[in-house]
Amino acid sequence: MAADKKTVSISSDPEFLEELSEYLEVLSNPVRLKILKVIEREPKEITEIASKINTSYANTKKHIDQLVHIGLVQKEAGFGRETVKGIHPVWKFSLAKGSLEMLIKNLGVFSRVNIPMGYGEIQKKMEAVRAAVLEESGTTGPALHLMSGSKAGQTFLLKKDHVAVGRADPDNPGRAGETDIVLPDEYGMVTRITKPHAILSRSADGWQIEDRGSSGGTYVNSEVSSPQHRTLLRDGDVIDCALGESAARFLFIAEK
Repeated sequence: MAADKKTVSISSDPEFLEELSEYLEVLSNPVRLKILKVIEREPKEITEIASKINTSYANTKKHIDQLVHIGLVQKEAGFGRETVKGIHPVWKFSLAKGSLEMLIKNLGVFSRVNIPMGYGEIQKKMEAVRAAVLEESGTTGPALHLMSGSKAGQTFLLKKDHVAVGRADPDNPGRAGETDIVLPDEYGMVTRITKPHAILSRSADGWQIEDRGSSGGTYVNSEVSSPQHRTLLRDGDVIDCALGESAARFLFIAEK
C-alpha cells in the first residue's frame, strides 16, 4: 500500500526564505550549470574551465566562488601544466562528493514546500532551476540515475509501468535490460534480476518501489522499505538496493 503524498508546510520564516532564495539565485545562471558539467569527472583549474565554457577567467572565477559558497564545488591544491618555468601549484575545482545528487534532491524537497503568500518568485525560480538542471543532465524522467560503483553516472529511463531492478544473472543472459534495470555482477549485494531485488511500478498515485524479499533490503532516503510493501517515490528520493561497497544507490527523477 502506497504512502500518502504530503506537502511540506513551512512558516513565513524570512531567514529560511532568504537562504532558499540565495541558493536558487546561485543556480539560476546557466553558466554555473555548465561549470558543474565541466568538472563533473575530474578537477580542473579556472583557466581550463574558462576555456571549456568560452568565457573569461574573471567571469569564471566569479561563478566558481558562488558555487563554492553554497557547497556544490570544492577546491584543492594541485599542479598546473608544465611550462618552461616549471610546474606551478594551482587551485583545482571539483564537484563536492554527492553534490549533484544533493542538488536534485534539494530541489525535489523544495518543490513540495508550501511557499507562503508573497514569495511566489521563489517558486518560479525553483521550477526554472530544476528544469535547467535536468536539461543539462540530459534527463527529463522518469528515470533512475545510478550514483555508486564503477557504472555511476548511468541513467536508466523507466520505459514501462513495471520495471525490475537486479543484478545480471549468468543463467539468463538474454535479459539484457532494455526495459528492466540490470546491473553488472560487481554490484554483488544486489539480488539477481531473475528474482529481482525490487520492482518499480507506476499507478495513479505515481511511481512506487517494492522490495521483493531481497537479502540486502531496499531503502528510500535511508529508511528501510518493508518487503512486499509499496513505497511512494518523490522526485529527488535516494534509493539504496542493499548497503555497502557493492550495493547500488540510485537517484529517482520524476517525470515533469
